[in-house]
Formats: sequence, structure tokens, C-alpha cells
Amino acid sequence: HFRGKPLEQFVSKFCESSTPFQEFDMVKIGINGFGRIGRLSFRGAWDMPELEIVHVNEIKGGARTSAYMLQFDSVHGKWTYECREAADGKSFTVGDKKVGFSASPTIEGVPWKELGCDMVLECTGNFLTTAALQPYLDGGVKRVVVSAPVKEPSVLNVVMGVNDDKLTADHVICTAASCTTNCLAPVVKVIHESLKINNGMITTIHNITGTQALVDMCDTGKKQDLRRGRSGMVNLSPTSTGSATAIAEVFPELKGKLNGLAVRVPLTNGSITDCVFNVAKSTTKEEVNALLKAASESAPLKGFLGFEDRPLVSTDFVNDSRSSIVDADCTMVVEGNMVKIYAWYDNEWGYSMRMADLARKVAKDYLGA
Repeated sequence: HFRGKPLEQFVSKFCESSTPFQEFDMVKIGINGFGRIGRLSFRGAWDMPELEIVHVNEIKGGARTSAYMLQFDSVHGKWTYECREAADGKSFTVGDKKVGFSASPTIEGVPWKELGCDMVLECTGNFLTTAALQPYLDGGVKRVVVSAPVKEPSVLNVVMGVNDDKLTADHVICTAASCTTNCLAPVVKVIHESLKINNGMITTIHNITGTQALVDMCDTGKKQDLRRGRSGMVNLSPTSTGSATAIAEVFPELKGKLNGLAVRVPLTNGSITDCVFNVAKSTTKEEVNALLKAASESAPLKGFLGFEDRPLVSTDFVNDSRSSIVDADCTMVVEGNMVKIYAWYDNEWGYSMRMADLARKVAKDYLGA
């Protein structure tokens, strides 16, 4: 091991580059918010040689709970690393490496700069404006990657493989958009660039999340959604999704031309987005599938967009790290211009890997990793 990580990671990085091995620096990062996405982003980023996770801030449960839930996950399985609370209760270990821990409800309550954090993954879901995120920068953090959209002009909502080429040094705050936007955007990119989307609607069949109740009770969340207050275990619950309208952040010419809804279903993971587009160019099912398959096999979407021609079901996509996987058999075309596409996604692991990928890109391009 080197710097607490398997040596082969660094050897691989060295072999792929002409830069002398000793010049590579790992960028130290912190994670604020250690829920579903925070913990899975930790797992995804841990083995990336450019990144060194040095601190976690989580207001619930302490270091003991965070270490336990990092290693053991009811959906994604047991992690390969042993995670334990340290004797002082102020940190936990992953393998033989110590990770600092705090439980501050505020950004300012964590001395990020003193902890060495050049970048923070903001995964609380609570700080979604530049004003709310500014304390990170005031405290010496150089870059912030947020696990939810921030709808302000100075912030780039990044969908890897779609618009990550637009990330610049000026984007000190960026986001990985949302899980469903990451599923939808690669499909939109292929269809719009090849066939031109006039308008469309989407429905995402989405598994339950922590915003729902196990049994009927008052929804005290930000949306005060009566349906989310009904039991997530026995109901199909229509609710909102901003994924379709958020596509306008990536494709401005589609503003006002896409919209959609979500239906929460009583499954723990494995979601699917039903996309229906009216396109300008007449097409066929065969052409649509050929376009999507070709895009999945080449840059910039290779590794982010998948193409599946076998009759699979939702559990087959649990722990799939891709953003979006087209179900080829379900593609339909009506009268040449109405196109229907199903796209699967693991809305937890796939999205968390995009958080990790984006953090690595920021580290390499702007922080010297």
C-alpha cells in the first residue's frame, strides 16, 4: 500500500502518463453529509488515486454509525474495506487509514482548511444556493461539488459525458445535477443531435428514498408532499421530478419543451425512465437503437450510457455504475416522429459514481492531481 491505498492504482496512473511518479499529488477532500449518496460517493472515490478522503461531517449517529453504515449496506452489499470507529470517537478507520469525523450542523463549524481539504463533496441536500455554499470558500476550500442541482448562472450542473467539457476554472462550485437528469441527458443528447427533439415528456419509475415514510405520517420535508407522507412500502406515489426541465441547463434550446413526473414505487433500488419525444426527422426503431448503441460504444458517452438487448429487470441494474442503460427491446416509434425509449439506472450507485468522477475531474484539471 502507498498513502493508504493499493499500490497498483498509482502504478497504473504512472504508466499512463509521462509525468514523473513523484510529482503526482492526491487532492485531499472532505464529505459533508453521510447519507445514501455521501456514503456511496465515499466508496466510489476511495480507490481513485487522485483523491484522498480525509474528513467526514455528519450530524446523525456519530463516527460509530457512519463507519458501520459505510461498510454494511442493505442494497449495495458489504464493502470490501473494514470500517471501525476509532478509540477517540472523533474518527473512523477504513482499512488501516484514519478518516476524521465531526458532527457540525453548519459549514462554518468544520475547519475544512485546517483539515487539509481542498475540495468538499456537499451531500447534505441542505445547501443549494451559492450564498448558502459560500462559507466553504470563505473557509479556504478551493472547490465544492454538490450532490443536487444548484440553479444559478455561476454554477455548472454537470452531466458527465454530456456537458463536462464546459467545466472551467471559474466554476469553483459545480454539481453532478441529479440522478434522473444523469439518466435522461445522455439519451436526449443522442436523440436531439441526430433527430432533433421538438418536445417531449418523461416519467421516471423511481424507487423509494429517505424523503418518504415507511407508514402513513405527515411529510415534514421541504416539499410538504401529501403523497410522500403515505407509506412508501405499499403505494405507487406520483410526485414531481425536475429532471426534464433541468435538461434546459444542458440544452438551452429545449427550455420549455420537456417536462415530466416521477412515480415512487416500493422497491429499494433500480429505476427506469420512460422517455417520449416528438422528433423533427422521421425515423424507425432500428435507427433509434443503432444511434443509441453506437453512442454507448464511443466517446464521450462510453462508460456513461449503456445499451442492453437482453430482457432484463430492475434488480439486474443494482450496482450498475453507468448513468443510463437503454432497454433496446422496449424502443418504439409511432408514425416516424414519436419515439419512446426506456432507460434503466441505479439511481444511487450510478449517481454516486458520477459524483466521484466529477470530483476526480476537478482534482485533475484544477487542483493539480
